[in-house]
Amino acid sequence: MGSGAAIPQWTSEPCIMGIDEAGRGPVLGPMVYGCLYCARSYEKTLSSLNFADSKTLKEEKREELFENLKADESIGWAVDIIDPRELSAKMLKKNKINLNEISHDSAIGLITKVLNMGVLLTEKPSERETRRHCRRICQWKRQYGQRILNKKTRSRTKLTGGSEQGLRGYGGDAEKYRTKLSERFPAVKFVVAKKADSLYPVVSGASIVAKVTRDRALQDWVLEETAEDLHKNFGSGYPGDPNTKAWLQHHKHLVFGFPTLVRFSWGTCTPYFKDIVEVLWESNETDADGSSSANGKRQLKLSNFGVTKSKRKIEEIESSDMFHESCDNPGTKFKCVRLINGLEL
Repeated sequence: MGSGAAIPQWTSEPCIMGIDEAGRGPVLGPMVYGCLYCARSYEKTLSSLNFADSKTLKEEKREELFENLKADESIGWAVDIIDPRELSAKMLKKNKINLNEISHDSAIGLITKVLNMGVLLTEKPSERETRRHCRRICQWKRQYGQRILNKKTRSRTKLTGGSEQGLRGYGGDAEKYRTKLSERFPAVKFVVAKKADSLYPVVSGASIVAKVTRDRALQDWVLEETAEDLHKNFGSGYPGDPNTKAWLQHHKHLVFGFPTLVRFSWGTCTPYFKDIVEVLWESNETDADGSSSANGKRQLKLSNFGVTKSKRKIEEIESSDMFHESCDNPGTKFKCVRLINGLEL
């Protein structure tokens, strides 16, 4: 479906939807949440499109599948790109917002957008679908073992709901999150399941959408900083990657920190700033109790390195038809123009 396409008729039929994330763990780059949705009647065809957990696919295959689903008028998709500066700002602010909450908000935002577009996700699972879901879980148990199934892995727990809507990578307690979603979307029934991106093609498709979007964002990222010898050979971006560690060491600055590509709130960054320069400055702000010093100013000290303030001026939602982002320097600031049915807002 193209960006200027009208709302397709199939969205008024009972639909299925999957949500997945990419980039929850890396210390570099954005975190991306992606969703994929289609009519329930298209589910059998969806199963034949060879979607799979994006981690199990080579980059070339992921790119091919992503282009295929973009061209398929029976499939809709959307992404939410969360800039590393926003992640750091929220996790380092005085009233901290943890990664689980950020993830919840992103997923809820995607569900809300899709529902507001008129996509019917309120159909309850049938008894037949419930039995099929149980069979899939039993099959997964036999394949991987009960010990692994019961292991608490925040980034591997999946959530399915409604007509098998699915969400992965939200973090935290699965039952609490199911309750949170059910309260927010009472017309949709949510069911928690592990390995949804391997069990459900609609979630596998969402996994591909999120992963390819993040990979492209990193590939096209333009470093804003003007220091010499900057490069993008940062490896996978995961804390344990030797290339990532070497990149962080090379690009640290004892006053200004890291380039904005880095998530300053990650504990991975802390060891690099043992010798950070102490910064003192005067503030015109009054103390919390309303008092101030004799000259109306007080001295503040930068004791913890990190981003202190960030704001998303434009919600970074991209989608296949009704929502589309036209980005200037997409790897840098994600300054986007929103189009709905081809009309700029």
